[in-house]
Amino acid sequence: MRKISREDAPKELLELFYPIHYSVCLTVEDSLRSSILTRQQTVLLWFLRSKGIYGKKMSRKEIVKWMSYWFDTTGSAISKSLRSLSRPPLSLIKLTEDPHSGREKQIELTAKGEKFLLEMMENGRQICKILTDGMTESEYNHGLHFLARCSEIFETEVEQKRDLAESTIGRPSVSMKS
Repeated sequence: MRKISREDAPKELLELFYPIHYSVCLTVEDSLRSSILTRQQTVLLWFLRSKGIYGKKMSRKEIVKWMSYWFDTTGSAISKSLRSLSRPPLSLIKLTEDPHSGREKQIELTAKGEKFLLEMMENGRQICKILTDGMTESEYNHGLHFLARCSEIFETEVEQKRDLAESTIGRPSVSMKS
């Protein structure tokens, strides 16, 4: 394994960003979509699984918070995706009124949604197996540790990260105006 200095690590990581994002991550996401869901619908189900109560239920408000952070989208666009997930032929979630607020909705996986999510995860595991089968035990253990730490670092300060991303710091010095 090549030794990379702390000083060079950000540059090296940046060079891998688009190849990893478009080659690996979108391939994994496509396997999760199962040629049925949109990318946004797939992420909605992922949020239910990973952040929801028992991996099955969460508020629309919480979903909007996470989705608007990951995607450049509006609450109404997210509501539209939620409605499409709740209606036939998908019927993967049910939308109910929040008992604490008549304006807010609760989102919960249906039995069909739970089954679909299990199949979705198995599809993703099969794609990821291709990656881990091509690595040594040490490589995938180090890689998984690295990615887990990346996720932890970014999730601990969501608001701070948003502020940094939206600040003028780091914007290109070249004007984009013609």
